[in-house]
This record gives sequence, C-alpha cells and structure tokens, in this order.
Amino acid sequence: MVGSGFQNIFKIPELKRRILYTLALLSVYRVGVHVPTPGIDAAALSQYFVRAKGTLLGLFDMFSGGALEQMSVFALGIMPYISASIILQLLTVVIPHLERLSKEGEQGRKKITQYTRYGTVVLSIIQGFGISFGLESMSAPGGAPVVIDAGWTFRLMTVITLTAGTAFIMWLGEQITERGIGNGISLIIFAGIVAQMPVAIGNTFRLLSTGEMGIFLVLILMTLMVAVIGVIVFVEQGQRRIPVQYAKRVVGRRMYGGQSTHLPLKINTSGVIPPIFASSIIMFPATLASFIQVPWMQAVAESMRPGSLMYETLFVGFIFFFCYFYTAVTFNPVDVAENMKKHGGYIPGIRPGKRTADYIDRVLTRITLGGAIYVSAVCVLPSLLITRFNVPFYFGGTALLIVVGVAIDTVAQMESHMITRHYEGFLKKSGGRIKGRR
Repeated sequence: MVGSGFQNIFKIPELKRRILYTLALLSVYRVGVHVPTPGIDAAALSQYFVRAKGTLLGLFDMFSGGALEQMSVFALGIMPYISASIILQLLTVVIPHLERLSKEGEQGRKKITQYTRYGTVVLSIIQGFGISFGLESMSAPGGAPVVIDAGWTFRLMTVITLTAGTAFIMWLGEQITERGIGNGISLIIFAGIVAQMPVAIGNTFRLLSTGEMGIFLVLILMTLMVAVIGVIVFVEQGQRRIPVQYAKRVVGRRMYGGQSTHLPLKINTSGVIPPIFASSIIMFPATLASFIQVPWMQAVAESMRPGSLMYETLFVGFIFFFCYFYTAVTFNPVDVAENMKKHGGYIPGIRPGKRTADYIDRVLTRITLGGAIYVSAVCVLPSLLITRFNVPFYFGGTALLIVVGVAIDTVAQMESHMITRHYEGFLKKSGGRIKGRR
C-alpha cells in the first residue's frame, strides 16, 4: 500500500538524503520570507495590503509566498528568473547563436543558464527600482508613509536587497534541482502557496464566524476544490498512446526485436509551466504600474485586475501560447521518428521517417489543444467564481494546478528512484504506478 511505499523512501540512502536536502533548502527559503527589507514601516505596509487583496498585488503575493506583503528580502520572489527564462527561450528560436547553444548538449545548456542568471539580475534591478519608487509614494489608509526615510539611499538599498534576495532564491532552486528531488523553481512556488493555505483556511473560518461568508458558500467552495483537484489528477495522468512495432532483426545467432510497445504522449505535456509563465508575463508590467502613482498607470493596473475581461483574456492567450511553445521546445517529433527508425521501430500503417514525424506532430498538436483548454479552464473558471464571491486567491484554479501538478511530478520522481533500485513504488501492483513515466 501507499504507507509501505513511503517507508521504502528511508531505505534508500540517496533518496533520503535528497529529500532531506530539499526540505532543508525550502526551510531556508521560508525563513527568508520573514526577513524585512530595511527602511519599511511594516504596520503601514500591512494596512496598505489589506486594500490590495483580490488585486494583482494579491496574486503576486501568492507567488512570492507572502514575501511581498511583508516586503521581505524575497519580495520579488522567483518571477524575475521565470521572466528571464521565457525571454531566453523565445530568443533561442530567433537568434541562431542561442539555437546552436541549445543543441550543444550540457555545455550549451550551461551557457544559456548563465545568460538566464544575468537576465534575472537585470530584471530584478528594474523591478527593484520600480517598487522602491512606488513604495515612496504609498501610504496607509491613516496617512502614515510606508517608507520611513525616502531618498536615493533607500532606493539603492531596496534594489540591492531585492536583487540579492532573488539571486539567492534562484541559487536555492538550482541546488534543489541538482541535488534534491523535483524541480527546484516549481517547488519554491509550491512551498510559497502551501505555506499560506493555513492562513487562508483560518481567514475562511473567521469570515464564517462573523457571518461575512455563509456555510452554503463554504461548502460550494470545498466541493469545487475537490472537483478541480480530481480533474487535475485525472488529466495530468492522461496519455495518448501511439502503438509502435519493432521489426525482428538477426545479430549473429540471436534474434532481436519483434515486440509491440507504445509511444506515450501526455495530454498536458507542458505541465504547470504555462500558467506560471503566463502569470509572470502579465504581472511584470502590471505590478510596476500598480506601484507607480500616476493616473494612467493606475488605470492600466485596474484594467489588469484578476477577474477582469482584459486580464482573463490575456491569461488564456498566454496559456495557449506557452502550452504549444513549451511542448515544441521539449518534444521534437523529428528526433523521435529518427530514433524509432534507427532501432527498427515503426507505427503500423505509417511509413518510417518524415511521414512518422508528421503523424506524431499532428497527434501532438491535437492533444496539446485539449491540454491548453483544460489548463485554461482549471485556471480561469474557478478564479472567476472566486473573484465574484470575493474569496482569497489561495483557493483559485492556478494555485491548485501548481500545487497538485508539482506534487504529482515530485512523487513520480521519488517513485522512479525506488523502482530503479528494485523497491516497490507507492502502490503495490505495477499497474498502479503513476502513469506518464517513460
């Protein structure tokens, strides 16, 4: 059963070490969330953010794990790194030098990673200046200024502090990916969202006790959450299996091949990347606009409020784009078709080579459309209902998709470690293993 599977984790020294290392670095991240940036009046900032609940700042605060509301050293979160990654991936398609680097294996990937780090620092500096100027113009509802001593000393200190915080989070994420378990960047976002869930649940009970929320609405929300989680788990495990036949071949006195297998294509190949990337692109300019107290900039920030037509339209558009873009980056039908041809594999009824690549590409395009519709529906529909009833973001579809998606991928990696070392996975029978693993 599942319990024995978890017991097997501690029987594998390497896996145990990786999990403990991951938990230790995530703990360091959560401690840093509570280290304040110098020169900020925490009480005045807290009062200001009470009014910002349900706005784009509230969504950004969710992705930063509550660091923005406290204006801690990690206030920018990991979003500058994600934005830099998006820019580099888009430039890889346009700039031949980056395209060559992406095909040079490990050395090329290291170079692109280095460029991403430089881009992260540049974006952090830009956002840091924007936030420092915005903080100087902010005040609590009672009129108390958020910044204790405004000026260039405060601005430079804020930029240096926030940039260093983002660089440190970036390093933590890379260390988790390399030496821990799971994707470090996704786990940092996951930890930030999960850490705020107890507070969100407590606020819900408080609203329930004061009569601001009815018991019927809470039951509807809980039912909606369970239904969304069920849909996410069901679709994330969904596959389109293309049958593959390997021809028999004789090597010496032995005969090889002749078996039938399948090529599994996940319905949502891109995972939780599209909503994270889409949120990052929308939040970068909109967050700066919300901090800068200029009428037309404030109008832009208001038009980008979650739940508004402009925000949801852009969000869905970016989700569709990144579903297709990330799938194209991570899965190349031509390479798959060539590898199948080299090993004597073919799809019944399809000629090997270009015809096979075209067939796989056509199938992948169709299921990616279904995956993009699913991701958009999960992220947008619950959020629209939640915005309508003025419920915190923590119960939104985007948060649930990230939490469930990252949890599934991390558990799958843990199970892969156990099965590789001849231990049972989290389920007894092999048929019960997590699908989607190749």
